[in-house]
Amino acid sequence: MMKKILFLILLSVTVSANALTVAEQADSAYNKDDFRLAVELYNRALIEDGVSADVYYNLGNAYYRCEKPGMAVVCYERALKIDPTDSDAKTNLAFVRAQIQDKPEDDTAFLTSVHKSILGSMTPNSWSVTAFIVFLLLLGAIALYIFSGSVLPRKIGFFSGIVLLFIFGYVLYLAWESYSYATSHEDAVVTAPSTQLSSTPRAARTSSDKVVTIHEGTKVEIIDSIATPDDPVSPKWYNVKINNNTKAWLRASDVERI
Repeated sequence: MMKKILFLILLSVTVSANALTVAEQADSAYNKDDFRLAVELYNRALIEDGVSADVYYNLGNAYYRCEKPGMAVVCYERALKIDPTDSDAKTNLAFVRAQIQDKPEDDTAFLTSVHKSILGSMTPNSWSVTAFIVFLLLLGAIALYIFSGSVLPRKIGFFSGIVLLFIFGYVLYLAWESYSYATSHEDAVVTAPSTQLSSTPRAARTSSDKVVTIHEGTKVEIIDSIATPDDPVSPKWYNVKINNNTKAWLRASDVERI
């Protein structure tokens, strides 16, 4: 009789465990400080349940706990691609970046920085909705100008229409750029402990081939790629840009696309 009761208890525990989603199992593993299992389960959740800003954020935390800051940066960046307004992902990304060895100089122009700040204030869908609302307001201003019988409302319609036209154009551009960034994979992060930048798509052979060594967690922009199947060092190389002034080649296997 005791064996039967014990079997039923074990069966109920198994059913209860199976009732948890993969992401919930990953959360449980993380809370138990089993970070390697959490990484495995969060990655599995992304495959089985689809991409999610929350899962990428939690996966980034798990990677950081596994002492893999490069992959943590990748996951936080992916979370922000899905939801640019995720303040937790922004905070943790800034925290990890403050600890990485390389800190490339930010040579971005002031207006470009302001534009990027505005761009990251809403999701692509929110920008699309905003563009639609501004378009309706623009139609209202045009209607006011055309159908109003007095001078003052016509002036209001005319000048507000001009302003709304520029706003609509800019918001529409923000919606397009936000969507393009969310679906692009041009940015990448160094996930190897370090990698050697080279002036040519091959391992540095002379001092003139070497540019600089960069370390895990550094973000780069991929400009071009080239396959080198006969290269014993790497079958593929990326031409990357670190900031607006530094361009070089590195091994494709040393970075992870965002």
